[in-house]
Formats: sequence, C-alpha cells, structure tokens
Amino acid sequence: METTEATGRTVEEAIEIALEQLGAERDQVEIEVISQGKGGILGFGAEPARVRATLTISPSGLPAVSKLVVDNLLRSMKVSAQASARPQDSVEEGTVEFDIAGEDAALLIGRRGETLRVLQFIVNLLVSQRADGRVVLDVEGYRERRYDALRILASRVAERVAATGNSVTLEPMPANERRIIHITMAEHPEVTTESTGMGESRKITVSPQRP
Repeated sequence: METTEATGRTVEEAIEIALEQLGAERDQVEIEVISQGKGGILGFGAEPARVRATLTISPSGLPAVSKLVVDNLLRSMKVSAQASARPQDSVEEGTVEFDIAGEDAALLIGRRGETLRVLQFIVNLLVSQRADGRVVLDVEGYRERRYDALRILASRVAERVAATGNSVTLEPMPANERRIIHITMAEHPEVTTESTGMGESRKITVSPQRP
C-alpha cells in the first residue's frame, strides 16, 4: 500500500496535504496522527501537526487511475464541474476519454483550447506514474466542435488554393489540430499540405499540386 507523511498547522490541514500527495479521497485512506502539534507562544516553540496516510483502496488500471486523477485535479482547482468517462467501446484501445461538464466547465477550455490542452498534459503526466495508456479530455463536446470547424476550414482553403493556384499558410496550431487539416486535405486531389516551423509556432502551408 502507498503511504505518505505530511505536516500542517493543524491535523486537518496535514490530512488535506497528505490526500493531495496521494491523489486520493478521505474514505480511501487510513490516517494515523503522529503529532497533534503545538501552537507555541508568540510563535516560539510551535510544532506542526504530522500525520501518516496509507491508501486502503489502491486504484489499478487506466480507467480507475485516470478517473481518480481527473476528479482530484478538478477538486483542487475548485471548479464546479464533473468528469464522466465515455464508453470504452467508442475509443481507441489503451485510451480513456472523459467529458467534463458543469457550471464552471467552460473555464477549462481557454483560448482555442489552450487551457484544456494543458490540463490534459498534467493529467497524463500524473496518470503515467501509476498506469499505462493515454487520457483524452473534452469539455462539453468542445473538441469535436473544434474539429468540425477545422474540417470546414480545410475544405474552404483547399478550394481557394485550387481555384487561385496560390499557396495559403494557416495560423499556428497544436499537433492534434494540424492532423485534422492534413487528413481532410489528403482527400483533395489538387492541393498538398506541409507543416513548417517549430513547437507551438508550427503551422500548415497549403499549396496547389504541381503537374
């Protein structure tokens, strides 16, 4: 079983810190109070409270671990939102997808999905310490709406390039969005696509097919 020790100004604060370290709920751990701590006089002689927390329910497997991580992260961010896993038969093997919904869910998207990408990165980093696989996050269907918009954009740009014979360079996009553009335009016989640039500045140039 996984165990950690934590200190705080009070026993309750030490317990909360221990729960964060373990990424667990209160009913998933056994708490041992090592020291109640001392308040001291005018700050002198004060000692922190110390507790030892041991997981009594150790989640295993990608779905269980990822759900625990996502729930704890949302709670620590103090947002009013809940995550629900999509059916496993609708996603790729070795992947778990969550849709986040709730009063504060929109705050997790950010400008063009930037906050959502960062949140997904953090979740995958934490999950990788306990399970193998990949976690995909979405907020109230935002990701699919964005992908639909990108497919429409790709089709329109492809027609423009084919009609004018002039290349068009799109704005920088993350890898998952560039992939949508590449896949959509691969079906067009009169244009080609190429990614250029580095890191977050990487963008797609759409050019007419040369005879």
